[in-house]
Amino acid sequence: MLRHRTAGLGLEAAIRRLSTTPAEASTSLYGELRRLHPDLEPQLLSKGSMLALSNALEDECCARAHRPLLFAGFQQGRFLRASYARWVELARTATRAVVFADLDDPAPVRPGLPVEVPVPYDAPINREWFVVCDAADRPACLVGWERPGQPSSPDTNRRFEAVWSVDPAVVRDAARICAGLTDALRPSGEPLTWPELSDAPAPGSADLRRASQVVNRMIGYLEATR
Repeated sequence: MLRHRTAGLGLEAAIRRLSTTPAEASTSLYGELRRLHPDLEPQLLSKGSMLALSNALEDECCARAHRPLLFAGFQQGRFLRASYARWVELARTATRAVVFADLDDPAPVRPGLPVEVPVPYDAPINREWFVVCDAADRPACLVGWERPGQPSSPDTNRRFEAVWSVDPAVVRDAARICAGLTDALRPSGEPLTWPELSDAPAPGSADLRRASQVVNRMIGYLEATR
């Protein structure tokens, strides 16, 4: 509570953050989001499908949203390096962009560049792939958990249990969880502020939920053809 108040949040916003944001690095983004929104429908997706959905989300939501708050989980540093130039461009027009990976020496926070967050080997989000775009005009998130027992599988055959949403309330919760993990995992330094996360977004409509169900079914059929 004191950390959130020092970072500039009002009392009501700080209490809301504590009720929806993990305070420890032992939290799974995928697990916490499923706990808060049990109606989300998980799907088993290949790495190829995860990459295609991530790129579509980045192109449509991250790149076109007005001053979004962005978070992405890359698991390994080599995956982050392969996408780093792309995320530098996304960070340039974002309110803030935060990237998570198993980094040994994260760069200091610099204006206009992604905030780098090192992820310990035993942290749950070390198994997770995610893109979160919290913006008033184009909110969206994709969160996947890599299933265990795939050590001998080729990288392209890796499978993820994943959920996605364009519901503003779901995306806001995902962003708040990511902000809490950023605070918990970053090396000591000046605390980051998250005033964009203090308000409650408008709930998603019934039409939005129906459209999401149709897209979920479409993704399932496409995945079955791979």
